[in-house]
Amino acid sequence: VQLQASGGGLVQAGGSLRLSCAASARTFSSYTLAWFRQAPGKEREFVAAWKGNSGSTYYADSVKGRFIISRDNAQKTMYLQMDNLQPEDTAVYYCAGDNRLITSSIRYARHYHYWGQGTLVTVSS
Repeated sequence: VQLQASGGGLVQAGGSLRLSCAASARTFSSYTLAWFRQAPGKEREFVAAWKGNSGSTYYADSVKGRFIISRDNAQKTMYLQMDNLQPEDTAVYYCAGDNRLITSSIRYARHYHYWGQGTLVTVSS
């Protein structure tokens, strides 16, 4: 499975961006897809996920109410709409996927087998 993230860029605080993650998986709808991010000097952290088949969504507390994860199974693409961006959202954003995750594993990067290359989001104050 190949994942390709795009859509990063430079935005002022309070602005918006939409990230995309295109996937090559044959059974796209069964994959749990997630966004993680990694700021300089920090560990990779969970941002949001959409559980395959169930359609359940999960968010980190830090982005709840500002970010929305969605997916288009026909286009095999996942999105992350990010509104009211803040400087602390600055990071490289990665999309990740796996088709064998249980719910309790969704928030942990180590459980995902497939990763995109990352896209940089920079929020200026």
